[in-house]
Amino acid sequence: MSYFDSIRTFVRVYELGSMSAAGRDLRISPAVTSARIAQLEEHLGVRLFQRTTRSLNPTEQGKSFYRGAIEILEAVENAEAQIVDMTENLKGSLYVAAPLGVGRRLIAPEVPDFLTEYPEVSVRLRLTDRKVDLTTEGLDLAFFLGQPEDSNLRIRKIADVERILCAAPSYVDRRGMPANGQEILAQGHECLNLRFPGAAEFQWRLMTATGPERFPVKGRYESDDGDVLTDWALAGQGIVMKPIFEIAHHLKSGALVPVATDTPPEPVQMACLFTHRRRQDPKTRLFMDFIIDRIGATVREAAQG
Repeated sequence: MSYFDSIRTFVRVYELGSMSAAGRDLRISPAVTSARIAQLEEHLGVRLFQRTTRSLNPTEQGKSFYRGAIEILEAVENAEAQIVDMTENLKGSLYVAAPLGVGRRLIAPEVPDFLTEYPEVSVRLRLTDRKVDLTTEGLDLAFFLGQPEDSNLRIRKIADVERILCAAPSYVDRRGMPANGQEILAQGHECLNLRFPGAAEFQWRLMTATGPERFPVKGRYESDDGDVLTDWALAGQGIVMKPIFEIAHHLKSGALVPVATDTPPEPVQMACLFTHRRRQDPKTRLFMDFIIDRIGATVREAAQG
């Protein structure tokens, strides 16, 4: 398996652009990583990377070999997927990413049941509201809300998630109840925005009588953590746009109330991203099926009240 290990190491070095990063991803030392690449180059009789003290760039031969190496890895993984006894021999680690709200409320509660069913599998769940890169971050799959930017990834839709504009009763008592997005802007309402470093100007996409329309909302409160926005809304600091499943209990208790109901937010897609290669891994496929079956029903029930 040493030649196969060298190919796998080469692929991760190519994708991550760094020997040290590939070593960390594969849980091997930098020395082993470098030795595997050197062994592969010696076997092939070509240089796969141009190395300097500051950069590592694939040669033309390296770029060509990467395309073939991916096919080799996919072929091996496809063959393994066909012979693995999924119910008894499933093992290994799964690296999964999800937005904070989705991960905390939908995915994390289901993980124990999955691990009980497959005791030799471990799940490494990473929660973040920023966009993630499956390739460079070594992820098997990533759940997300919205539309992916990378067309090279595979996507499996889970549900259309209903969202709502809401605020605390104390905010409405103080600032008034806007009927629609136009009044939110005209009356200068404080809007609580989910933003990330380098993000474009924030807009809310709301449904109007003539179709979806973008509203350039403003506010003094911004965070890259959706739960922080919910806490600010509960404290009466402004209007927030949230998936209904995240705040259904606050709506039911009256801690938050719907606002601007004439122009509700456009539903957002919830889906799962994965590469073709990751999809062939039996444990990835089973985890995806297991979670989607559970959370799809939860999301639909929340939308129905």
